[in-house]
Amino acid sequence: MSLVAGSYERFIWGFKLKTLKNHHSQQKPLTLTPLFTFPSHTAPVKSVAVSGSAAASGGADDTIKLYDLSTSAEIGSFTDHSASVTALSFFTPPSLSFPRNLISASDDGHVCIYDADPFIHLKTIKAHKKGVNDLSIHPSGKLALTVGRDSCLAMLNLVRGRRSFYCRLDKEASIVEFGLGGDKFFMVMDEKVSVHEAEDARLVLEMGCGKRVLCAAPGTNGLLFTGGEDRAIKAWDTTSGKVAYSIEDAHSARVKGIVVLTGSNADCGDADPYMVASASSDGVIRVWDVRMANKENPTPLAEACTKSRLTCLAGSSLKSVRQPKLGASAIDKEQDAGAEDS
Repeated sequence: MSLVAGSYERFIWGFKLKTLKNHHSQQKPLTLTPLFTFPSHTAPVKSVAVSGSAAASGGADDTIKLYDLSTSAEIGSFTDHSASVTALSFFTPPSLSFPRNLISASDDGHVCIYDADPFIHLKTIKAHKKGVNDLSIHPSGKLALTVGRDSCLAMLNLVRGRRSFYCRLDKEASIVEFGLGGDKFFMVMDEKVSVHEAEDARLVLEMGCGKRVLCAAPGTNGLLFTGGEDRAIKAWDTTSGKVAYSIEDAHSARVKGIVVLTGSNADCGDADPYMVASASSDGVIRVWDVRMANKENPTPLAEACTKSRLTCLAGSSLKSVRQPKLGASAIDKEQDAGAEDS
């Protein structure tokens, strides 16, 4: 399992979750091994995404940086946005271990579609009248939802590269997420989370979290994990609208990122625990086994302290031997930009 975090101080942090060797206890202890630390951007990092060996970060410097996790190296960048890159997401078909596309969103109201094999800019869509707060790709890879500062929800046809639906919301949404099955999606508006049918956007139920929600990630069995200003990690049953379980005081400050990973990672032990990783503005990244959430004082399986104000977190348990590469047109753009700077 790979984790990548971004910080207010412009740094990108990469970690590998590994099992400690020569340990004979029943539950194998894990460790977050540092992969790299890059001062990647010239302004705070706003978003990160990971899939297999490919990773990307978006900054307030209007730039997307690309990384090869297998070599812990930066491989290139995109400068197709004219404002802060607020959201990034890879689409990886279920049958593959390497992403097919990268989708980015920005404060300029645009969404960019990239081919990820190799990385090439394909299309730019005007999605919102104001900045885009978040985006989520449907499991089919054919469409995406975005929410923006114009208090609107948009649906994008990723096959045709155009906006196909646009409607005004009662209030500005900061987060949008498809459920793992794609039949439902979730929106976050301050301290409230709403559950909607994907087919017609009908409101199914609304959940009140008490304090502002800053991050969310869908899990299996209809669960939705949230984190925010209450410093807790909560797993919501989106059928009943109730909290299934909660890790209180997961961090000493607000939770800024959550990643949910299930099985399929041999490095995580034979028991294949159901794991959640969290990042906080206190600079700490923690990995939890949510089966321990009902204990009085659950302890993380692993943790790492970056000593920086973390702003976002992404992760992947996919194993891929393929190395991400820039396409010819992207390389030409980088060379042209370098020539202008000199």
